Amino acid sequence: MFLGEDLLVWLVLAFGGAMLVGNLLALVRPPAKQQDDADLNKAPVGRTVAMAAMGGIAALWALVSLISG
Repeated sequence: MFLGEDLLVWLVLAFGGAMLVGNLLALVRPPAKQQDDADLNKAPVGRTVAMAAMGGIAALWALVSLISG
């Protein structure tokens, strides 16, 4: 198989971790200034927390899959 048998699990780990870290950083440290009037001052809390949770679950699933398999 191209790039190993665990390619999908590694990709889920990478994307899940990026979703988790990126969304948490958007909450903790919003942009210093707005690019234009269409941009928000800060990220919507509910949606950002939900996306961070989904990324965390995906990354955790991938880690458990790599460790157990």
